Amino acid sequence: MNRGPKPGAPGGHALRALNAWGNVPDWVGELAALADREGLRGAEKRVGYSASAISTVINGCYRGDMGRVEETVRGALMGHVVECPVLSEIGRDQCLTWQKKPFAATSSVRVAVYRACRAGCPHSALKVREGDAS
Repeated sequence: MNRGPKPGAPGGHALRALNAWGNVPDWVGELAALADREGLRGAEKRVGYSASAISTVINGCYRGDMGRVEETVRGALMGHVVECPVLSEIGRDQCLTWQKKPFAATSSVRVAVYRACRAGCPHSALKVREGDAS
């Protein structure tokens, strides 16, 4: 069964990205290069998206939130950082990871980050409903 190019194969995922996108965005190029070096499973561990999601992004047919994938890739692979009101300077990928965590009173830091993400943080990608920031 053919499961895509082998890690390290010339062209591989980068060639797929070029065929799918034409003018490949820089972040897709970085993701494809990582997949060429480490395979889809290696990319999965670095970026936090499944191997199939990474493959569909590279092939230009991902149906999810492409903007969120872009922000995650920029943070994880390209050094994009944001200023968190609680944690100071963190990678954008870590910012998005913290935003997904549910409320848990197990740590004062976790409570503070949860509230900051829902109280108007400029980096928050959450759609806040009234009463959620409490």
